[in-house]
Amino acid sequence: MPHRPFTRSLLLRHLAAAGLLVSAGGALAQSTQPATLQTITVEGSQLSDGVMPPFAGGQVATGGSLGLLGTSNVMDSPFSTVNYTSQLVDDIQARTLADVITLDPSVRTTTSTGGFGEDFLIRGFSVGTGDVGLNGLYGLLSANRIPLEMVERVELLKGPGTLMRGIPPNGSIGGSVNVITKRADDEPLTRVSAAYTSKANVGTHVDIGRRFGKNNAWGVRFNGVLRGGEASIRGGKQNLGLGALALDYRGERLRWTLDAIYQDEKIDDFRAQIGFRPGIAEIPAAPDGDITFYPGTTLTQLDKTVASRLEYDLTDNLTAHVAMGYRDNVVKQMFPISVNPNTLARQGVDADGNFGVMNSYYDSYSKTFSADAGLQARFNTGGVGHVVALSATRMDQEAGNAYSPGTAAVSSNIYNPSPLPAAPSVRNNMERASETTLSSIAIADTLSFAQDSVLLTVGARRQTVEVDGYSTATGARTSTYKASAISPVAGIVVKPLNNVSIYGNFTEGLTRGTIVSANYANAGEVLDPYKSKQYEAGVKVDWGKVTTTVAVYQLGRPAGQADDANVYGYFGEQRNRGLELTAYGELQPGLRFMAGAAFTQAKLMNTPGGVNEGNTAAGVPRRTFNLALDWDTPWVNGLSLNGSVAYTSSSYIDSTNTLSLPAVTTFGLGARYRTEVAGKPVVLRANIDNLTDKEYWLASGSFATNAAGRTVMLSATVDF
Repeated sequence: MPHRPFTRSLLLRHLAAAGLLVSAGGALAQSTQPATLQTITVEGSQLSDGVMPPFAGGQVATGGSLGLLGTSNVMDSPFSTVNYTSQLVDDIQARTLADVITLDPSVRTTTSTGGFGEDFLIRGFSVGTGDVGLNGLYGLLSANRIPLEMVERVELLKGPGTLMRGIPPNGSIGGSVNVITKRADDEPLTRVSAAYTSKANVGTHVDIGRRFGKNNAWGVRFNGVLRGGEASIRGGKQNLGLGALALDYRGERLRWTLDAIYQDEKIDDFRAQIGFRPGIAEIPAAPDGDITFYPGTTLTQLDKTVASRLEYDLTDNLTAHVAMGYRDNVVKQMFPISVNPNTLARQGVDADGNFGVMNSYYDSYSKTFSADAGLQARFNTGGVGHVVALSATRMDQEAGNAYSPGTAAVSSNIYNPSPLPAAPSVRNNMERASETTLSSIAIADTLSFAQDSVLLTVGARRQTVEVDGYSTATGARTSTYKASAISPVAGIVVKPLNNVSIYGNFTEGLTRGTIVSANYANAGEVLDPYKSKQYEAGVKVDWGKVTTTVAVYQLGRPAGQADDANVYGYFGEQRNRGLELTAYGELQPGLRFMAGAAFTQAKLMNTPGGVNEGNTAAGVPRRTFNLALDWDTPWVNGLSLNGSVAYTSSSYIDSTNTLSLPAVTTFGLGARYRTEVAGKPVVLRANIDNLTDKEYWLASGSFATNAAGRTVMLSATVDF
């Protein structure tokens, strides 16, 4: 396996994990427990069998993959990262990505369970599920929601990740999220789970893993999920079928993986978003969490993905890799919109919750090919170590859709929604709307000085964006677009003590420009890609069983808006400045925790004509706090209790700062019991989300949705 030189700082950390304690000054003290030292290698591999080990408490890993930069310990990375483990996913009964990454105070979801999809706010900027990577490749996961039964790690990088993995499909810059799929362990696994989610959603999950061949070189793991029934919406059903097959080979120099994923989801009465009418004095109070504004809707989503990665050590210090994948996606849905019930013109909700609704269909498809190839070389020049990486990426995506508008509307109210009017009698066929190619080349060098006490990373990625637009009515090409830009990155880590890392970085994100729509004076113009710049500095301290981080940052991007002449462009800037405080680990044996606070100032700067100048950006809360505890009780062997609290301050829903959503605090509670039944390990779990059944809004831009109410989850897991 590829490795870096085993340095003193790495040795101290691994000795601590093996039972030797490290003082703040780096001195060793013998633990009272016997220590068994094992051979340790530091992986450069990005394959999931090379994931970093868990940190104390097991909920968070000691490091994770950084794409082009390889796999890195958190203390060696000049970025803000957190890597959640499958143990955490299991113990909190996380259903989708949102249940995990919102444990970080800099992340908030802008949608809720049972909706069309999941979207997030990271460092005050929107990040959609469509921008989540699968084992380092973009565009291969469902753009709506990602089940976690097949996931070994959830890796969160706060800030732009353009250098590491290239421009994401939708160009999000607030953060980069990557999931690592499960692989077979050396120990055989046959695990069966049964689960219940209130009010009447039941399901089962099968997880089977085996290794075979010489030295257990070959592995196969299968995760299958079936669940369905009424969940967070009154009378609505959420059904999921998931099959994920993971194969791998790990040889002396050759490593290979293959993932095949089938995800079939159907939701009746999905949770919808709705807009508010301009000019209202205040936003109406949020309705009950089990209400859908559009009863009678249906949504089906089908994703089929196959992805593979091959790594080969050409020499002991030179590794080559190639990865590629293909995804086919089809979404079919009823698409109600709020309108004036008399004129059918778009119109939002008034202060009393009244609106009109017209029923429509909106169907879409996408076909995505994603690939990455590169080299990583490790060598020394004098007393300076180098890890040089080269990479080339490409993503090709064809997308199409069909919109079938309704012709009638009915009056409704968010607290007592009316049944939908009849759907259109004709459902149009989906036709090609765009073809997108994102290609890039990148180079980076991580230099290490003074026995790895100083690490300097420099690199750049040249990204090319090509987009062709087509009329879904005639098939004719209506627009074409090609532009390139270079995104540099510089990061430094200085370790004055073995357990302290002072870091800083400058990164640039890149977002593809849009094609201006018809309601602007420059309709049809293709705007160039635009850059987002981040400056960040912080301190990380590994206290042995607890890791703490303090970070400050400034992240800004051009704001898309129209000037006084109704010309749309990137005028002005949204500038977010923030302070983040996080801590995680094991406070004492059997007491695990994650805690954090984020303070964000999101301002609109240099706006056209000074309109809204200095205002707070819509949807960004100023303060967010998280605390989660997990405790092994001393009085009942095998019984663990957990609880969580999350606070989000008020935020504006518009750039004029006239309408705001109130602050909200939510609580979670849970328990699990580990025992044996007939000689088989059994785990019983119970969790309650939104314990107090809080009614509140979640907003994304000018649209909002009611959050899910109190949700009870029960499960039983048996290892055969």
